Amino acid sequence: MFAQHLLTMADSFRTSDIHILPEQKHYDIYFRLNGQMDKQFYLDREEGSRLISYFKYRSNMDVGEKRRPQSGSMTFHLKEKAVDLRFSTISNYQSQESLVIRLLKQKDANQQEIGAFFRYEWEVLKKLVDAKSGLLLFAGPVDSGKTTTMYHLVKNRLDGEKQQVITVEDPVEIEEVTFLQTQVNETAGISYEHLLKSSLRHHPDVIIVGEIRDEETAKMVMRGALTGHLIVASIHAKNCRGVISRLLELGISQTILEQTLIGVAFQNLIPLYCSLCESNCQTYCSHYPRDQKRAALFEVKTGAPLKDWFNTNCSESANNQKGQRDFNHLLEKVKMYGYISEKTYHRYLISNQ
Repeated sequence: MFAQHLLTMADSFRTSDIHILPEQKHYDIYFRLNGQMDKQFYLDREEGSRLISYFKYRSNMDVGEKRRPQSGSMTFHLKEKAVDLRFSTISNYQSQESLVIRLLKQKDANQQEIGAFFRYEWEVLKKLVDAKSGLLLFAGPVDSGKTTTMYHLVKNRLDGEKQQVITVEDPVEIEEVTFLQTQVNETAGISYEHLLKSSLRHHPDVIIVGEIRDEETAKMVMRGALTGHLIVASIHAKNCRGVISRLLELGISQTILEQTLIGVAFQNLIPLYCSLCESNCQTYCSHYPRDQKRAALFEVKTGAPLKDWFNTNCSESANNQKGQRDFNHLLEKVKMYGYISEKTYHRYLISNQ
């Protein structure tokens, strides 16, 4: 069965997404590997339509509806394991459907170390996650490794010591037996806010929040940090400074932020330059291992530099003083060391930082 073969292959490649995309007279299937779209299969139009219909049926979507976007989910059983899948369909103006399949729980949080360009920021994060209480926030685009980073840091914090760690996610992306993992289910009335309230009553040592996406979640996170818990969470923002702006937009006062926030990190996974490929290291190149073709670049703000952002009397020039190790500064260093290409540098450069 082709669907079984497709998912087995994607799982073995540790791909994050499968893209089934319509062309003029056929369908192409791509795997997103290390942030790059890699073409794997060619199907004629009838085969591609049947494959999409099969996945729509298995994930309880309306097979006959091809005009409006749909989403669904399911657990697919392979020969030796089960994988959780999330589906999204959308049609083009010619009523040709495309399907994106997201494979969950494919990331490994048990690797010995996160591949980072600079050790300094990683060591700062390890110290921050050892705090008794407070709020540590991570920002970065989709597929930038935020969840893997949060899990890895918190798991290392335990280091043989029994602590209660609760995660609140939508959905759970990494299975970790040492954590108490909870998942949002809006259909059943289980929201981020509901799970956070319940988690706080459980008196955990650490709470990992998958994403702060609304005012209610933001307020519950702040309440937890104020009552003596360490909360590690992600939030969408353009850079470290954007995290502060985002929280202010969500109705969190500057006073509360100053009392709770112990650190802010922005990260991205940057593809490595390969001298054999003479470009970013390609999927089948052996120069770098398949799961090490990208490395994490972190910007971390804590202590005095973070406090300066709340000081309205602090001049912009002081905030941008040399040596602050902001993301663009570190990205330029990585380029100068030859780890990334000029094209990659301009692609990941944050404008107007």
